[in-house]
Amino acid sequence: MKVALSTASVYPESTATAFEIAARLGYDGVEVMVWTDPVSQDIEALRRLSDFHGVPVLAVHAPCLLITQRVWSTDPWVKLQRARTAAERLGASTVVVHPPFRWQRNYARDFVQGVWRMAGETDVRFAVENMFPWRYRDREMLAYAPDWDPTQDDYRHFTIDLSHTATSRTDTLAMVDRMGDRLGHVHIADGNGSNKDEHLVPGRGTQPCAELLHRLGENGFDGHVVVEVNTRRAMSAAERESDLAEALAYTRLHLAPAGVGGAPGGASAPGGASASPQGQR
Repeated sequence: MKVALSTASVYPESTATAFEIAARLGYDGVEVMVWTDPVSQDIEALRRLSDFHGVPVLAVHAPCLLITQRVWSTDPWVKLQRARTAAERLGASTVVVHPPFRWQRNYARDFVQGVWRMAGETDVRFAVENMFPWRYRDREMLAYAPDWDPTQDDYRHFTIDLSHTATSRTDTLAMVDRMGDRLGHVHIADGNGSNKDEHLVPGRGTQPCAELLHRLGENGFDGHVVVEVNTRRAMSAAERESDLAEALAYTRLHLAPAGVGGAPGGASAPGGASASPQGQR
């Protein structure tokens, strides 16, 4: 099981910086968040970064954010087609996709069937990610369709994001149970259930990060686990890298089956590390 770094985790630093940090910290690969950074949109530039740093691209996150409405096209199906092409050419196994926004009516109406159709045309997994209601004070808006909870519909593969389960105030492990063997991809992060999508370093919030990772390790999960945390408030490059090293150590520690070095009841975290563009959905 490989642990990857989302390029979103170094924001506001660049995609290129994410490859450099992933290599230096010993991540197994990266998930490329396709957004307004031109490098994130350029397959050949990504291939050169991957080759130079020896860090494979394990997943591609399609441009589904509000700030990426014009990236790769204004047509959401073209965005998914280009994400699939990028994944195929870069050797990535997964395309992460969000449910449509409710105002994307035509796209939302055909989304479930369309994702099935595209999944049948490639070996790349289209893993639909859980989202959350948008809240402001005592108001709640359902921004996604068919639903922010993808387990309400029929998809071949799912992505579970633990910051999103915190924001939606969902029982994470119950959602994982509903996903069953269709869980294909994991965004590991944490949250405290606030109205904001926090993407905390795992272990700093209230989500069952360790429990989920233990379950994945024991059950031989065949997808990737991607660290997708928010380091925008880091006061320095060293502080950002410390957070990302901690997230990697925590993830590997709890993925290891019981009794294996670094697992609960075993040795310390890998590498001696202490176990001490998110929010723009």
